[in-house]
Amino acid sequence: MITTPIFTRILSTSEYGQFSVFNSWMSILTPIVCLNLYSGVYAQGIVKFEHDRDKFGSSLQGLVFSLISAWVVIYFVADSFWNEVFSLSTLQMLCMFLLIWTSASYGFWSMDQRADFKYHKQVIITIAASVMQPTISIWFMVNSEDKVTARIVGMAVTSFALYTGTFIVQMIKGRQFFSKKYWIYALRFNIPLLPHYLSMTILSSSDRIMISNMVGDDKAGIYSLSYSISMIMTMFNSALLQTVEPWIYRKLKEKKIQDLAHVAYPCFILIAALNILLIIFAPEIVAVFAPPEYQEAIWCIPPVVLSVFFTFLYTFFATFEFYYEKTRYIASATVGGALLNIVLNYFGIQLFGYVAAAYTTLFSYILYAMLHYYFMRRICKTYLEDVKPYSLKLIVIIAGGSLLLGFGFMVSYLNTMVRYILIFLLAMVVILKWKDISSAVFLLLNINKQDSK
Repeated sequence: MITTPIFTRILSTSEYGQFSVFNSWMSILTPIVCLNLYSGVYAQGIVKFEHDRDKFGSSLQGLVFSLISAWVVIYFVADSFWNEVFSLSTLQMLCMFLLIWTSASYGFWSMDQRADFKYHKQVIITIAASVMQPTISIWFMVNSEDKVTARIVGMAVTSFALYTGTFIVQMIKGRQFFSKKYWIYALRFNIPLLPHYLSMTILSSSDRIMISNMVGDDKAGIYSLSYSISMIMTMFNSALLQTVEPWIYRKLKEKKIQDLAHVAYPCFILIAALNILLIIFAPEIVAVFAPPEYQEAIWCIPPVVLSVFFTFLYTFFATFEFYYEKTRYIASATVGGALLNIVLNYFGIQLFGYVAAAYTTLFSYILYAMLHYYFMRRICKTYLEDVKPYSLKLIVIIAGGSLLLGFGFMVSYLNTMVRYILIFLLAMVVILKWKDISSAVFLLLNINKQDSK
């Protein structure tokens, strides 16, 4: 995130768009190539198979390595065909496979670390990657005519150097590359989820590919900047979710459902507040992150950032579906959201331009969160004596308030003086009425207790 201003100044808007399209294709191909085994099934499995966790981890590492090796063979059988389909070179495709494997290996290992609340090694590796990846990529780009490929190679080299060790560590601990029991379990769990994972990536990636094909790489580059800036929110989302998710699974296992709300609501309010803060200062952030030709990105940022809030929200609902292995629920919600997003993108981009993709994405994520809430309630009625983990009333208040404030401040982008006055007034209200605001928040948090009763 910090190095985005450097890359937007080295790459033209068109080159930045090409690189974002590479990332979009990689996001779409990742669930196909490795079935996202390091995600849902692994987070659940390390709780269910806690007594045999090391073997479970090493065997899933072995499964992902085998899957990726098989896909590399399939690619080389008709490499020119695949290169044409994705508009990528052989070197870019090989880097993509390498990035998918190393990211998956790191995903398994880091989930293990988070489940045990161990952060030191993970922080060290993350900081090392944050320094090495841009440094190596910038050196390659400065010394290359094909700056997009140089950027991709820099990512692949760094990932291989840092993340291969996580694969080796888990293989040594578990000492089991193949386990019929765990391979079958993981495949049975995650293959039905493939439509869900594909749809998730389509929701987050198809807009950039469609903008590139329908409008041009330069507009895809400008639109992608809004996504890069939304990484600020994604950073907070990931930090919270990756810690909370294993804890939620444990609470579900122990059937202590009422404990979830005490953690969920403060998280919702925190993420909503950070969303608004990012939207408020979007024009200044864009000016820092990129040269003037990217300035149009400010009109995409509010809906994109708000959609990140709804992706955070849905996870607290979908965990119930993952735990009770209701893959049909998960897939139907995600596929519905993705299909709607593609259709709305197609007509929206044609009628209103590329900025429309940001609004169709937000609308799709809102629907997506609503569907997952509905399926969570069905699971609660079936398995948990119709307990209400969260208050719908409170969720609507938080989400609705975020939308109103977010779009309200977006309108103020038209007049900088008005926006600064609004920022000043909002800051004064928060400072002067902090006690009243705190009391109101605590009052709202009690809504869930009343609803549960």
